[in-house]
Amino acid sequence: MITINEKERTFHLHNDRVSYLLYVMDSGQLGHLYFGKPLQPEGSYLHMVEKSHRPMTTYITEGDLYTSYEHLRQEYPCYGTSDYRYPALEVRGNDGSTLCKLEYQRYELLQGKKTLEGLPATYVEDDSEAETLEIYLRDPLRKLTVVMSYTIFRDCSAIARSVRFANEGEESLFLNRAMSLSVDFPDADYESVQLSGAWARERSVKVRTLELGLTAVSSMRGHSSHQHNPFLALKRKHTTEHSGDAYGFSLVYSGNFLAQAEVDNYQVLRVMLGINPFGFCWKLEPGSTFTTPEAVMVYSDEGLNGMSRQFHTLYRSRLARGYWRERERPVLINNWEATEFDYVEEDLIRFAQKARECGIELFVLDDGWFGSRNNDRSGLGDWKANPAKLPNGIEGLSRRIEELGMKFGLWFEPEMVNRDSDLFRAHPDYILQTPGRSVSHGRNQFVLDFSRPEVVDEIYRQLHTLLTHARISYIKWDMNRSISECYSTVWPTDQQGEIFHRHILGVYDLHERLLQAFPTLLIESCSSGGGRFDPGMLYYAPQGWLSDNSDAAERLKIQYGTSLVYPVSSMGAHVSACPNSQVGRHTPLETRGNVAMTGAFGYELDLNRLSPEEIETVKQQVAFYKQNRQLLARGDFYRLLSPFEGNFAAWETAEPDGSRALVTVTRLLSEVNGPYRRLPLRGLIPDRRYHIRSRYLSYDAYGDELMQFGLMLEDQSSGQMIDGSGDTCQDFRSLIYEVVGR
Repeated sequence: MITINEKERTFHLHNDRVSYLLYVMDSGQLGHLYFGKPLQPEGSYLHMVEKSHRPMTTYITEGDLYTSYEHLRQEYPCYGTSDYRYPALEVRGNDGSTLCKLEYQRYELLQGKKTLEGLPATYVEDDSEAETLEIYLRDPLRKLTVVMSYTIFRDCSAIARSVRFANEGEESLFLNRAMSLSVDFPDADYESVQLSGAWARERSVKVRTLELGLTAVSSMRGHSSHQHNPFLALKRKHTTEHSGDAYGFSLVYSGNFLAQAEVDNYQVLRVMLGINPFGFCWKLEPGSTFTTPEAVMVYSDEGLNGMSRQFHTLYRSRLARGYWRERERPVLINNWEATEFDYVEEDLIRFAQKARECGIELFVLDDGWFGSRNNDRSGLGDWKANPAKLPNGIEGLSRRIEELGMKFGLWFEPEMVNRDSDLFRAHPDYILQTPGRSVSHGRNQFVLDFSRPEVVDEIYRQLHTLLTHARISYIKWDMNRSISECYSTVWPTDQQGEIFHRHILGVYDLHERLLQAFPTLLIESCSSGGGRFDPGMLYYAPQGWLSDNSDAAERLKIQYGTSLVYPVSSMGAHVSACPNSQVGRHTPLETRGNVAMTGAFGYELDLNRLSPEEIETVKQQVAFYKQNRQLLARGDFYRLLSPFEGNFAAWETAEPDGSRALVTVTRLLSEVNGPYRRLPLRGLIPDRRYHIRSRYLSYDAYGDELMQFGLMLEDQSSGQMIDGSGDTCQDFRSLIYEVVGR
């Protein structure tokens, strides 16, 4: 999958879906040639280099009026040696200079893929699945070696990239900027696609036409954030969901990030992705190394949906890992929206008994079970059961839940502490804080300094003790505030720029240690909902709580946007009570179930408060999900109608072999005398006969008809209702269509 032309010094990463070409310039710098649809592996491509004399240009060599880094497409550009665009690297020496010139030294080819120590990353289980190219560059003055790593996967159009820095000199160096990925495109005729929003409306799809200058999304909050996701896509203006060129760039990281597209005045486009340079400065001691987080780039000529399916396949099977990667996830029920802090053990047992009657498999106890926790002002950091609520402790409660025939899960927020806690009283220095300045709070809590190994050790000790003695199958790992006053009292002044990154490394370390000790533990990540829903967390937690907003109508948008990058199996999606606690909206129980089934399915309500008819609906939902959860989790996902663009939303999950599919169609607002509608499907076999059934429809059709003419939608708002029952035409109405091959 990697072809090297030694004479021309070109490197070609390729499979039957993608090509990526780079070369060594005459000056020794690493240049970029091409990224896109596959090209002939043995071709000669140096003629793709474009350069000419231009006014007001700084040139590399005296007498040469053609070669300027400002006008050459590069792989890992540095600022100041004739390039005036934003660089991928800025390194400062003791002389104060940030000039850097990276010269090609050698390359290595590896079968398979290396791990990144201390960092989440994609992986392979067999070396035949991927090939890795490592290119060694060096700044001889700084005695800095930079290793560019490129992995191409056999079975998808993805290339994973990371960069390793090694200080081989005798003086310390400071990395002010160390991006994971940089790509220079020959033109800028693209639209950018980002996932942005806020708490309770995460990952909305935003599209912008690129113009001269910068287009960027970022986080400086210490986590990937509700506001922006560490992802950027490019698409041509004619590209749709299912056709046309689309490029995706995704960072496997959970901290501060920057995703940036820069268009210069000659319409050359530079895309960068990596740790946000703001507030970052890593001291690279002599003999030490630093490795950037991994970035994954994907190309598809099958539109945005084609790009998404490449991400889904890779992230579902070669980023998520461990015991739960392939296993069916249990249907769970969480008590938070039903009880919040107000409960005792017997309330929870009654809650769980009713859930078990409905076929639910996992009971999750949320916030309020520990320390002095009766509100959000106390208890965080004291991970022992409150005996007033749980006289038998977590050990006793978990045993009683398992005796009911269910698994038991528990909520933690291990990265935070309240002032009113035993941990804070014993160790007030354990939080991130700047000497002499006040400390901001969020939700009445403070951020533990996970850049300090002893702080991580203390939290690990508490959680390990609890998990050892209780019967806990699942944990919901929450993180309910952003980082402010990011200063560590134990690190020296010249290393304070490392704290944001070191903190995230501490978070990863705690995850890794717990999974090594308890390998069958299912972790669901959470951060006030979707504030840290990123590829980095997916490496440790195969599912994440998408959003604190559980309203079905809003979840259509959140799940739709999230699916641009993340597989359905990673999306925690639950049925909650009505009126919804976030927006006050009433939606049918059937609709809430249909929307939530496209995810890791569960409930967030007290089933004892439902009517017998509603309980029967819940039982039917649970049974249907269990029958289809393997398809829903691992099938090919197709976005069919966008909730951002109209009154209908629709998506489809199809078996990869085209043998069957489930199609979810939701109408937001009722219509009067609306038109007939047909919905073209995807992923079916044209000459295969299928049976289509829903609550109201049953007919047969061939795959080509369903993909061309479309699935005929049942909608009682088409025409005039004559049966006198107003209940068949309502807002927020949803149906699931089963499409089964004969």
